[in-house]
Amino acid sequence: MPIVETDKLTKIYGRGETAVTALDNVSLCLQTGEFVAVMGPSGCGKSTLLHLIGGLDRPSSGRVLLDGHDLAELGDNHVTELRRRRIGLVFQFYNLLPVLTVAENAALPLLLDGLKPAEARRRAAEWLGRVGLPERGEAKPHEISGGQQQRVAIARALVTEPAVILADEPTGNLDSKASDETAALLRQVCDEWRGTVLMVTHDPRLAAYADRIIFLKDGAIVDETRLADGPDGKRTGGTGSDVDEGERFVRQKVEDLR
Repeated sequence: MPIVETDKLTKIYGRGETAVTALDNVSLCLQTGEFVAVMGPSGCGKSTLLHLIGGLDRPSSGRVLLDGHDLAELGDNHVTELRRRRIGLVFQFYNLLPVLTVAENAALPLLLDGLKPAEARRRAAEWLGRVGLPERGEAKPHEISGGQQQRVAIARALVTEPAVILADEPTGNLDSKASDETAALLRQVCDEWRGTVLMVTHDPRLAAYADRIIFLKDGAIVDETRLADGPDGKRTGGTGSDVDEGERFVRQKVEDLR
């Protein structure tokens, strides 16, 4: 069973002559452990798709199934609980609380879910170690780099061990080196920790880390490309020349679809 499935997902803002169709009959599936990128021009519905899958907004029609749950059949409180426990969110601007330490930021989803502070701190420290920040737990966000702040945000998204990570332009505020490091970390989420990642991006290089790329235009899927070359449908590489070659391919694909 897919970990995420959308069926004819549509979102329309406004009514009558002023109505705008942000998403138009989008159907897709994500399997456990898959890394999927969503690309397309600004205003094509990429972020709207993430918001609907994440239960941050309701569709005009169609449905979202997350980990076997039909979001349309759940009340707001149940959707909030499901999102807190089964969805990890990563944004462009990190959204770390400046008054909290790195460790406190990473532990926050667990504390909000009622976990005892000692256990929340232990699990936060474990995930900070996994994302390469084992010694930075007591630092405040302003005391670490932008790339490190995004690693904290990823640790915070993973600390509940969610079914899927939804990443909206996760490298939009980073330089090229930090962007590659962030993309490699998301690749690691899928390869080593059996997570599932759905990522919106404008960056062909970042998309080249994915197993599959979905292209949107005017709210609809216009193309889908699989980069995976392994027998299990996943990438066998993910660094170096593998990504360089993938980036060239994706750039050409974007040009062809314009």
